[in-house]
Amino acid sequence: MISLKRERDVDLDDDDDDDNEANGELEDRRSRHCPYLDTINRSVLDFDFEKLCSISLSHINVYACLICGKYFQGRGLKSHAYTHSVQFTHHVFLNLHTLKFYCLPDNYEIIDSSLEDITYVLKPTFTKQHISGLDKQGKLYRAYDGTTYLPGIVGLNNIKANDYANVVLQAFSNVPPLRNYFLEEENYKGIRRPPGDIMFLLVQRFGELMRKLWNPRNFKAHVSPHEMLQAVVLCSKKNFQITKQGDAVDFMSWFLNALHGALGGNKKKSSIVTKAFQGSMRIFSKKLPPPDLPPEEKEALLVTQEYQEQMSESTFLFLTLDLPTAPLYKDEKEQLIIPQVPLFNILSKFNGSTEKEYKTYKENFLKRFQLTKLPPYLIFCIKRFTKNNFFIEKNPTIVNFPITNVDLREYLTEEAQITEKNTTYNLVANVVHDGKPTEGAYRIHVLHHGTGKWYEMQDLQVIDILPQMITLSEAYIQVLAGAIYGHVHC
Repeated sequence: MISLKRERDVDLDDDDDDDNEANGELEDRRSRHCPYLDTINRSVLDFDFEKLCSISLSHINVYACLICGKYFQGRGLKSHAYTHSVQFTHHVFLNLHTLKFYCLPDNYEIIDSSLEDITYVLKPTFTKQHISGLDKQGKLYRAYDGTTYLPGIVGLNNIKANDYANVVLQAFSNVPPLRNYFLEEENYKGIRRPPGDIMFLLVQRFGELMRKLWNPRNFKAHVSPHEMLQAVVLCSKKNFQITKQGDAVDFMSWFLNALHGALGGNKKKSSIVTKAFQGSMRIFSKKLPPPDLPPEEKEALLVTQEYQEQMSESTFLFLTLDLPTAPLYKDEKEQLIIPQVPLFNILSKFNGSTEKEYKTYKENFLKRFQLTKLPPYLIFCIKRFTKNNFFIEKNPTIVNFPITNVDLREYLTEEAQITEKNTTYNLVANVVHDGKPTEGAYRIHVLHHGTGKWYEMQDLQVIDILPQMITLSEAYIQVLAGAIYGHVHC
């Protein structure tokens, strides 16, 4: 009995529906004729932040005041929401969990179809028909604040130093199979996780963020990724922070693997992550003798089994492309000349014959790579940063890449060239790092499939951009779509 009473106190009289039923017709009449609906101020409503009471900081039983936008706990006689309603004469509240509206302090449920736009902003839903049409049209929508926007091409708030995560989330928001999977909560609702497992929070929050980014009925033309990033901080054990600049490739690598695991995926079991991005390659590796050995000892070692070339198969979620060392040329005006390299030069790493030396703490290896299976969506990470003992250096080399028709056939094994039907890719997202290595800022170029136009997003700023401008940037991460997965205009 004691535990029940405690629960009742914490619940702060949320189950007052029994009292409502006792009042019968009176409650019904008031429910449909609440006199305070015109006091609701939609321009202050923001459901992107953590759902906790602004006074008690509790997550339990939280209501949003629809007049000032603040969150309060409970609605019983001594609750924070009740007190707020009496003190400030703010009468209309929304339960953020049940999506029911109430009038306080009178404490009756409000039933009115004119409030449906508010619940949709809090919890957008998408039908299969709606999802299938997302990439076929480029209709502009008007937010409640008057700004027009394209769903999916929406700025993400940089809370302090989280632009490194924002650009990755924006890139994945524009990968249709991944986006479509997360727009429908039913796809992942039934996945069972072990008790106490927090990683599924990533899945839930990413789904919520996708639905907000693609919501055609937003009150404002930007979204705050606050709850998504809180889940990132928690699930990464604070390796990735909101307040400290991080590396977009490190974050992307962690996020893809964490999402795959949280969806029940492992090395043998696939998930939407591996279905979209996983390819495979052959790695040929040859151990090198220590460089300080006399020549005859080296030769003796090279004929032993340990120093013969080994072949292994490996899967990948993205390909790392190495840049040539940037030469420090200067022109007549003593300005550094920024070198350029064609994309296909740095892709030669995967042609099966280019050898590269890799050093570990104890040993050196010569490795070469060849692709055996291409994924529907291919991610390139261009290695711009090298860590020395004392600092991180950034390579400013510009990569000259085509926006469309990137053909990877020559990087496949002979067998794979026969079996792989699609080897041509088109760029759909391009993440750029500007500025110094440890500081700097991130921005992203994304292709809107419905209009065929390119847009640049940096935090809340969204502008359209010509495709030829994209190739002039210091690209860091690129997402490419296989040509058979939807025609890409430019």
